[in-house]
Amino acid sequence: MKTCCIFFLYLAIILEYCFYFSVSSSSPLLLPLSHSLSTSKHSSSPLHLLKSSSSRSSERFRRHHHKRQQHQLPLPLSSGSDYLLSLSVGSSSSVSLYLDTGSDLVWFPCRPFTCILCESKPPPSLTSLSSSATTVPCSSPSCSAAHSSLPSSDLCAISNCPLDLIETGECNNSSYPCPPFYYAYGDGSLVARLYSDSLSLPPLSVANFTFGCAHTTLAEPIGVAGFGRGRLSVPAQLASFAPHLGNSFSYCLVSHSFDSERVRRPSPLILGRFVEEKEKRVGTDDDDHKEKVEFVYTELLDNPKHPYFYSVSLQGISVGKRNIPAPAMLRRVDRNGGGGVVVDSGTTFTMLPAKFYNSVVEEFDSRVGRIHERADRVEPSSGMSPCYYLNQTVRVPALVLHFAGNGSSVTLPRRNYFYEFMDGGDGKEEKRKVGCLMLMNGGDESELRGGTGAILGNYQQQGFEVVYDLLNRRVGFAKRKCASYWDTLNQS
Repeated sequence: MKTCCIFFLYLAIILEYCFYFSVSSSSPLLLPLSHSLSTSKHSSSPLHLLKSSSSRSSERFRRHHHKRQQHQLPLPLSSGSDYLLSLSVGSSSSVSLYLDTGSDLVWFPCRPFTCILCESKPPPSLTSLSSSATTVPCSSPSCSAAHSSLPSSDLCAISNCPLDLIETGECNNSSYPCPPFYYAYGDGSLVARLYSDSLSLPPLSVANFTFGCAHTTLAEPIGVAGFGRGRLSVPAQLASFAPHLGNSFSYCLVSHSFDSERVRRPSPLILGRFVEEKEKRVGTDDDDHKEKVEFVYTELLDNPKHPYFYSVSLQGISVGKRNIPAPAMLRRVDRNGGGGVVVDSGTTFTMLPAKFYNSVVEEFDSRVGRIHERADRVEPSSGMSPCYYLNQTVRVPALVLHFAGNGSSVTLPRRNYFYEFMDGGDGKEEKRKVGCLMLMNGGDESELRGGTGAILGNYQQQGFEVVYDLLNRRVGFAKRKCASYWDTLNQS
């Protein structure tokens, strides 16, 4: 009998070790990201897609600063757009959520669901709470995080927990749930309740994952998977379950140029992605077909008012051989949380302060405008500027982003900052090839004080693997063939 007990004891230890090893080993977790273009049932012209994307980028950036000045609330930049990640909680079916590195909350639109001012928005993908879902207690740190760090004693008083239990810290059961919370983005808002359930990330299942369930939103029909630096984000919650999965992640966004056919292939999202300063060659076993990928890194800046942002320091932008220094507000984050450049997956186009933007445009136009005719008529309808009518030979200067750090410069592929498309051919105007600079004016520096100085949008991140190394507090960039990278990762 004693021998039998010892055997089962050893067996239990081995099984426990194997389970722990399977989730705590250094193996990364690969997940597919889809683009909203690939799921859209309506075809749109490049001009229409440009206009809607530029308007959305500008609206989010400007409303973020307007709301901050009005209410003094540290709002996330946006709810995210463009790239979708499928998640499921409990026994419910998977739901597509926007991947957003500019916010820190994971929330689902839950039945019954009402979205105000969503007539022109995509239809919501709804979920229902499973029987295994439980409410988060008012005394939980997660509840305080959802309520902008409001003390748990105040939250438990709102939940009608008796004073003696508040004083003894015993309001920690489902009888006193976390009160509904208000969460605002740069261009919408919602009211939700916090729940806890298992999160499915095949082949893993993460227990006690905290998320918001929203029954009412304003201009937000699609849920969000927040990947920011806050307590409630996906990386932060994964870090407590399997540290290697939450301490670093990367994505490689497939270059699309607003062509839905180009985004039929998934963009890889890698949880637990760790790389060396100079990574080994990657690809097939045939050395002749391997590509050398080198990451350049820049340090993450702390932001006291917006701690969930991935803020970095931009030193300047080179147009051709001329380096245009960035203003001081883009080089650092001040004590009030103002300045810096946010690396954001949820905003399409890069936004720059007006004076700096104008300097970049002036230098760009001095080179391109000498060769190509200005397409003034296209600019208002595209939302982008400057635009040019192109000849057979297109000459565009190189564009380089100079981040803080030794050798931390990123040379953008031309398609990441100069979009070429056909315009006209509607019977009124002849069909002509047009090219537009894909950077945007974010407004005067005086309007941006106390808020984000600039945004590095996802359009400029295409064709790069962007790694968020939270353990070493840095962001890295490496050129990749993202369309084939998914297959490469699956093979390895």
